[in-house]
Amino acid sequence: MNNQNDQNKTASFGTWLKFLVPSLLGIFIFIFPIKDANDELTVPVALIANNIIELVGDNTINYITVSLMVISAILTVFFSYIKKSNNHIIIDLFEKGIGWNIVRVLGAIFGVLVLMNVGPIQIISEDTGGTVLTGLIPTLFAAFLIAGFLLPLLLNYGLLEFVGTLFRQFMRPVFTLPGRSTVDNLASWVGDGTIGVLLTSKQYEGGFYTKREAAVIASMFSVVSITFTIVILDYLDLMKYFAPFYITVIIAGVLCAIILPRIPPLSKIEDTYYNENNDFTEEIPEAHNTFSWATHQALITAKKASGIGGIAKDGYKTVLDMWFGVLPVVMAIGTLGTIAAEYTPIFTWIGAPFVPLLEMLGVPDALLVSKTLFIGFTDMYLPTLIIGAESAEMSKFIVAALSISQLLYLSEVGGVILGSKIPLGIGKMFIIFLMRTAISLPIILIAAYIIF
Repeated sequence: MNNQNDQNKTASFGTWLKFLVPSLLGIFIFIFPIKDANDELTVPVALIANNIIELVGDNTINYITVSLMVISAILTVFFSYIKKSNNHIIIDLFEKGIGWNIVRVLGAIFGVLVLMNVGPIQIISEDTGGTVLTGLIPTLFAAFLIAGFLLPLLLNYGLLEFVGTLFRQFMRPVFTLPGRSTVDNLASWVGDGTIGVLLTSKQYEGGFYTKREAAVIASMFSVVSITFTIVILDYLDLMKYFAPFYITVIIAGVLCAIILPRIPPLSKIEDTYYNENNDFTEEIPEAHNTFSWATHQALITAKKASGIGGIAKDGYKTVLDMWFGVLPVVMAIGTLGTIAAEYTPIFTWIGAPFVPLLEMLGVPDALLVSKTLFIGFTDMYLPTLIIGAESAEMSKFIVAALSISQLLYLSEVGGVILGSKIPLGIGKMFIIFLMRTAISLPIILIAAYIIF
């Protein structure tokens, strides 16, 4: 009787509203296309971010972002080596290994030098650190602020459980993965790749995924979020191509996820568990069909979800993590990468064999495009910065789509994977990065020919 009452409460009108209203609002904010004041296609989250940048002002936002990087560097060194904290938020934000300490300090130094316009020209040039600080960081700052507080609309009120349950029966035959991985995958796709990695790592440590399954999910589905995609398209002035662009990225990503788990190195990883757990099952109860169980799971999640106060509490943690964790990394890796691209011939050498092929295929700016093919392993923004907003639209489309499809960039997703217990080292990740490039590039070229 009590169980029946609980089920009735779960399916109450209020619970349905709690599921539908935030989920539909989240879909509108992050996915639904609208037109801006210039009659160009965009999505609401990008429009809000641009308005924030205009409201704060370029100069002020540069001082704010550099201040955040400096604070991040100081507190990371302090809490990592001088005084340990018992506060779990402090631990998550600032207690890092020596590698992340170096990167955050370097990002802060680069930010200060560019802001004050002092130091080596290789660092502060408009083609290197200047581009990163003034061209990319402000957009990230605003996008992170909006995404941090509004992404729970997509993630916390049952939408992922609903969609994920509907697709569980397809995951094993198509992607060689258990059905429950759908939620991790969707969390990456509509949220953030690092969120997907963290979810996957937790599930792997809990005994729900094998080593191989965890490696596949992390390297195939920890994709660049809609928010990051918007940042890139907005920077390259390609928002009017958002729909065909994202469809192209999805097709390339799905094909990679179908092919690569079935061949080495992923197929050679052991199907053994980090921690055996025999208490879970993915079977749908006899009293339910797939749709009713998906609805049931979504309503349970919505019922347990917190209100506005909970969103604000989780949101500020997410925003701080992105500001203190991601901004200095992008500044450091982005500046170093653009220095390597602008002042050394290394990426010209690596990409040189592809120039004749790109020219034969009629790709504009073939030499510039060739320089971006492999630099994305360090950071996904570098190809975007190198190709620049002034290049041909077809070239920008190809570079941006490939940089997103390559997925395993060390500055964020790759770094989180290396810091987790997921069995993927830097060598395997680089091999997978190359394989993703080989599969994605032909698909992106075909799409570019159709569109342009």
